[in-house]
Amino acid sequence: MSLIRIAGGRVFDPVNGVEDQVRDIWIQGERIVAPPQDPQVRPDRTIDARGLVVMPGGIDMHCHVVGPKVNMARKLRPEEKRHDQVIPRTRRTHSGTLGSVPSTFATGYSYAGLGYTTAFDAAIPPLSARHAHEEFEDTPCIDKGFFVLVGNNHYVMESIARGEPERLRHFLAWLLGAAKGYACKLVNPGGVEVWKQQPSGNVHSLDEPVGHFDVTPRQIIRQVAHAADQLGLPHPVHIHCNNLGLPGNWQTTLATMQALEGARGHLTHIQFHSYAGGQGDETTFGSRVQELAEYVNSHANITIDVGQVLFGETTSMTGDGPLGYYLHQVYGTKWFSGDVEMESGCGIAPIRYRNKSLVHAWQWAIGLEWFLLVQNPWQVALSTDHPNGASFLAYPQVIHLLMDRDYRRQVLATVPKAVREKTLLRELDREYTLQEICIITRAAPARMLGLPHKGHLGPGADADVTLYQPSDDIRQMFQMPKVVIKSGQVIVEDGQVLEERFGRTLYVAPEYDPEMEKDIAAWFEDHYTVQFRNYPVEEHYLSHPQAVPCSAGGA
Repeated sequence: MSLIRIAGGRVFDPVNGVEDQVRDIWIQGERIVAPPQDPQVRPDRTIDARGLVVMPGGIDMHCHVVGPKVNMARKLRPEEKRHDQVIPRTRRTHSGTLGSVPSTFATGYSYAGLGYTTAFDAAIPPLSARHAHEEFEDTPCIDKGFFVLVGNNHYVMESIARGEPERLRHFLAWLLGAAKGYACKLVNPGGVEVWKQQPSGNVHSLDEPVGHFDVTPRQIIRQVAHAADQLGLPHPVHIHCNNLGLPGNWQTTLATMQALEGARGHLTHIQFHSYAGGQGDETTFGSRVQELAEYVNSHANITIDVGQVLFGETTSMTGDGPLGYYLHQVYGTKWFSGDVEMESGCGIAPIRYRNKSLVHAWQWAIGLEWFLLVQNPWQVALSTDHPNGASFLAYPQVIHLLMDRDYRRQVLATVPKAVREKTLLRELDREYTLQEICIITRAAPARMLGLPHKGHLGPGADADVTLYQPSDDIRQMFQMPKVVIKSGQVIVEDGQVLEERFGRTLYVAPEYDPEMEKDIAAWFEDHYTVQFRNYPVEEHYLSHPQAVPCSAGGA
């Protein structure tokens, strides 16, 4: 195995308490190793990192990059493919298209080009798991995994209604292993099922019953969260709350946090769930981040990612079917809605965020309020909910906004007066340090995901390393890493993708009672249009699988 020395860089490694210290990083094979004790040992390659900022590879813990909804969004937006940049084929790489929904190859190259080496798709119906894995096979340069949609799954709701938490727990364990997924995802729990049952249907509170199943969103949240903890899943239940995007939904979000009752929970794209106001009156729309952030600051069981909105054109895609229809009605754009039998739905619509729109300006400000009001950076991860708030390619701009209050104020000056006068941004002087940026883009997502081999530069960590050239132009610094190393191999140098090394697919396989398969199989044969034996994805179907262990006895 080759030995690489990254020499003399300014190292940022929050997990190991290292902040802007000049030191060497050694790599052997695919792992970071301790410096050799023998002074006679010579590396096979030395990378001169003097003056460069050295961080672990970036981790995007919430994005939408594979699966049926993403593939449909690519078809829905042909105008992007006609007008946006195309990545040309080289001797080492494939071609690809960009836009708000890049092609698979372009996705992998673009993440690597920003210094990111791991990404998780946040919403895959287990029935479509095979499709998602096939697209992962064409997504180079990053390790990846996905979260499995369970918040509107009929077997899940039936188990809860029957008061059988053990049946629920065994089913979730079986489902994650069958789909080769990584975590349980709730999207508008119960609400998508109501949408599928009746025109314009939804649930509007945690205690509104879901027709036919006689369960409530509160029960779904509480029971799935506790089941995930009992299974010892590395990542807690990943929650897209009810009432996303609706005025006044901050109360639903607070109720969701409280419904966890001490269980671990990750609330995702929380910017979209933090709104004041009443239906039909845009002038009352606003922020209630302060109250919600206070709750997060006092409850260590909760983590969040932000879902930062940035001004410009993008594509909304979500497993929240009624939300997709709502956006279509509001903006009058083309729209797609999908139904995945027994499991979930989806909605897709183009969207353009305008800085002169009162609502869009509030969404932009609310995301930044979250970043600046959560006291512990280990509880918050950077996301744009790609592509819902913006493309992941906009991460350098978000970092610029967080590190430079003068730049924030320049952008704030361009939004409507009502937002400028009411947002807390005008009083928040906090500027993120490079160490805090390293936490929210690397160390914290790795910890939230339960990946001890990622997000740091200590011995035993994955040899995923990014070297940045420091610059007064923060955006430029994070847009163009000097060197990116994936699994011990230099894949990007001076802005050029040198190799398209394919990363691992991370999944979990919790233990469950194999006798439960008889009940699950009988239920499948009665309800699904596919046969039970064709549903699970076998490990040999994946080219580079890596099972991540669950903790013994639960978390």
